[in-house]
Amino acid sequence: MKAVLVMFDSLNRRFLPPYGCDWTLAPNFSRLAARSATFDNCYGGSMPCMPARREMHTGRYNFLHRSWGPLEPFDDSVPDLLGKAGVYTHLVTDHQHYWEDGGATYHNRYGSYEFFRGQEGDKWKGHVADPDIPETLSWRAGPAWRQDWVNRQYLQDIADHPQTRTFDAGLEFLATNRDQDRWFLQIECFDPHEPFYSYAEHKKHYPHDWDGPHFDWPDYRRVTESPEAVEHARNEYAALLTMCDDSLGRVLDAFDEHDLWDDTLLIVCTDHGLLLGERGWWGKNIQPWYDENIHTPLFVWDPRTRATGRRAALVQTVDLGPTLLEYFGVPRTPDMQGRPLADTVAHDTPVRLHGLFGVFGGHVNITDGRYVYMRACKDADNRPLYEHTLMPTHMHGPFTPQELAPATLAGPLPFTKGMPVLRLPANAWGNPYAFGTLLFDLYTDPDQEQPLVDDALELQLAALLTQALRDADAPADQFERLGLPAAGPVTAEHLQVRAQRPQALASAEPLPEAGDFPDAPLSVHTPLRTLLEDERAAAAVLERLPMLAAPGLRAMLGALSPFRLAAMGPSVRPADLRALADALAGLPAPAGPAE
Repeated sequence: MKAVLVMFDSLNRRFLPPYGCDWTLAPNFSRLAARSATFDNCYGGSMPCMPARREMHTGRYNFLHRSWGPLEPFDDSVPDLLGKAGVYTHLVTDHQHYWEDGGATYHNRYGSYEFFRGQEGDKWKGHVADPDIPETLSWRAGPAWRQDWVNRQYLQDIADHPQTRTFDAGLEFLATNRDQDRWFLQIECFDPHEPFYSYAEHKKHYPHDWDGPHFDWPDYRRVTESPEAVEHARNEYAALLTMCDDSLGRVLDAFDEHDLWDDTLLIVCTDHGLLLGERGWWGKNIQPWYDENIHTPLFVWDPRTRATGRRAALVQTVDLGPTLLEYFGVPRTPDMQGRPLADTVAHDTPVRLHGLFGVFGGHVNITDGRYVYMRACKDADNRPLYEHTLMPTHMHGPFTPQELAPATLAGPLPFTKGMPVLRLPANAWGNPYAFGTLLFDLYTDPDQEQPLVDDALELQLAALLTQALRDADAPADQFERLGLPAAGPVTAEHLQVRAQRPQALASAEPLPEAGDFPDAPLSVHTPLRTLLEDERAAAAVLERLPMLAAPGLRAMLGALSPFRLAAMGPSVRPADLRALADALAGLPAPAGPAE
């Protein structure tokens, strides 16, 4: 018994030919779909990158009690469980987040691992002198942006690219161990995650007119670029997707060459998708987890049944770890919420009636395969919200002393194996209140463009969500934050779609173009730091953007202009921006220093 899991990052299923795309070149995904069970209703769960990987290790949701972070001491790790049962496990990856403080406990759960450097802002090559960075449409700045341009200097050939080297290592493992038994290989590729760095060999398939600035790394915000720039970025993503398809083809060739189809499980998946201009947005995390981001591709070949074709059953990322355990005959632990997919692969047997998904402090969502219910927080402050952890690290570093000072020892929680945990106030990446609670029918509105207002349907789905939260051992603060009962029935008083309809409509209003606002010494294009230093401008800003009265937020956002702040999320409405522009237009330029 052998198993291979090939995992991509930020793979948008709508760009894949097996899921209906007719303009991208990805013949090996089509080749895989013809040889495997292709799932039409697979959803992610805990978002984004490291929460998704923690979920795959543990077989349970984690976004309700914890943001981005490492595996915890109480977590069950599927690779670790396999290893203890005599299955050799090996990881090859270029996913640099495993080596940051917020992911540093994952790779050592494998029997061995290899890491290939250079993706994104990976702290790889050391250059004291600043790299040459071309003019770009991206608003990015800072160490990761600088480091990426250093790294690119060492990735001039396809053979040097960390994706290529990752798959080289995976193929080496297959060739070396093809005649051995009871091993699991995870080939994990950071692409097609941004930046969309590929080569002429891949770009040639997507000819288009573009003579604008460099643009292969969109920010996580509203689209402010021209339609031509959006098309260019989508073509850059497609070129990188074609590179990923080439790498996948090499794995399929190895399966053919080594006769692995007879005794090797193959799973090809992703953690989530990515918005590439759809709905006027780039990226993920800030906006709700729409279909493009959470409805993911999944392909499974099980040599025990050799089943192929489409699968309609609702499944989730949380099911992949238990699927591997079942395949090798290793029992699941009692804390696991995922379900093995062997019967679903073979016969499309359902394993769940609903899927739960979301990001820490964001919307909490549920789908039954037809309807999607996106529950926002009840109040504008998005509180209460607490981290529950014994590993207090963020993505790039430990929690600060100021963050840890109010921590208390709480628990144990039902899944922490008797261990108490730190409970401390937390902040979310964005605020779901600005988008409101949303309800969609995917049968009649697959692009989620027409949110429903239906009290009876919302009551049904709110009750389903509440029970799912209870089953997932959600902390009490999540029920309070969402305005749902921790115990007892869900009633009409708990409904939010109709009451939050105004902000849902406002969040869908497009942002005015930058050129609609004239540039001036004091304007919506002036950095907030400068505006807040001028008494008259500060009064105008704080009247319309009162959240900037908080010193911490002011310091964090000071380099942004009001226009760019509005592009980052719907908390600043277009009407607020226009009113602020009018107020600033009447102010004289700030006085210069006295001579």
